[in-house]
Amino acid sequence: MRTFRGPRMNPSPYCRSDGAEPDIIGLAFTLADAAVQLVAHVRTFYYEVVLSGHACPRCAGALAMVRDGQCRCAGCDQMFDPTTAFQECTACGGKPRLRIRRYECGRCGAEITSRFLFDGLVFDAAYFREKMAEHRQRRCERQERIQQMLSASRSEALEPGPAILDDLPDLVAVLNSLSAAVESPIRLAPREEFNLRRYEAHVQAHLRTIPIPFDEMPPLSENALYDRVWRFIAILFLAQAGVIRVWQEQTTIWMMIHETDRERQAVPGEPEAADGVA
Repeated sequence: MRTFRGPRMNPSPYCRSDGAEPDIIGLAFTLADAAVQLVAHVRTFYYEVVLSGHACPRCAGALAMVRDGQCRCAGCDQMFDPTTAFQECTACGGKPRLRIRRYECGRCGAEITSRFLFDGLVFDAAYFREKMAEHRQRRCERQERIQQMLSASRSEALEPGPAILDDLPDLVAVLNSLSAAVESPIRLAPREEFNLRRYEAHVQAHLRTIPIPFDEMPPLSENALYDRVWRFIAILFLAQAGVIRVWQEQTTIWMMIHETDRERQAVPGEPEAADGVA
């Protein structure tokens, strides 16, 4: 068994030799790293001590802890739990057994504190495998029940019969009125087309270095629905190009000029032309 030696701490680079105040944050990180190394060394030394008086039950080889609750023989490479192999119940002398996350006596049921655990927890792998298998089985059964319920609720296929115009005497007259020629042709209003560059320039013209909500940006088109959609598309393109920043807080969309794009580069068009003013 080797002698325990703690981690060697090198002189801290944060200490000042000129008398100035030391870097407290740097010293705290250095101390935290040293504490982690010390715990690791203590854990290794502790396991060496508790296993030093025991040997492999199969070949009497030396033992080394590989993880919490499991050790390995250096001779035959056998892995086993040293608590269940070497420890006994202090009340009745019974053998301990692992129950989910703790040890209990297999004879009297008393809880047993393992001498072979440093600061970790041990888990009953067979128990958790069984519970996971039961969970997967219940999930499959629930999905099958849902599919059966959906299948039972479906209606039968509808096969429409042939159309009989005689049963609808007014249908022929209505169709004739729809297909009749009109005296004056109906003039439809021309549909407004989406101009991405125009909307990008409009968005840039109303942005500031402080965040503004999306709903406070004035419309550019008379069609309120189309204008709202087109402004949102332009904002997405500008955000993708890195020109503006966009984020959402609850139901409000906020936007502002990106700090690295204050000059409004990478997007064609001038803000003054957004509203049609040269």
